[in-house]
Amino acid sequence: MISTIKRFFNTFLLIELLKGLAVTGRHLFARKITIQYPDERTPQSPRFRGLHAQRRYANGEERCIACKLCEAVCPAMAITIESAQRADGTRRTTRYDIDLTKCIFCGFCEEACPVDAIVETRIFEYHGERRGDLYYTKAMLLAVGDQYEAQIAADRAADAKYR
Repeated sequence: MISTIKRFFNTFLLIELLKGLAVTGRHLFARKITIQYPDERTPQSPRFRGLHAQRRYANGEERCIACKLCEAVCPAMAITIESAQRADGTRRTTRYDIDLTKCIFCGFCEEACPVDAIVETRIFEYHGERRGDLYYTKAMLLAVGDQYEAQIAADRAADAKYR
């Protein structure tokens, strides 16, 4: 009975509205935080998960051993891998595709990889004007890895301190 009366007076006196206006009033005269994006950048974590890349060893050979763990663990089924055996008996990928329109950037592929072949870089400034533009093939992933290897290695070293 008391709660009903209390709820009636709260509704009648517009208490919820006044609480909302109080929150608005507190933030109305506070200092605004605006970043002028192309010129100013906010700090970015080395653990940020952005564009995918495939890495190579120092001798130039690709790291991926076609174990297909990343394909198996991907919840969005965005990764497609085909492999073949080489003359020396090792297995390598013949096709490694990631559909970024499906990808949810969860990082599972990166965590599952035993040889650190697939990584998610800190690159977030990429786009596609058509659906096919966001379909990354093995050659495209290796090119991204080659271009940003120094940053990837530095991020991996920084991340190793926290593990």
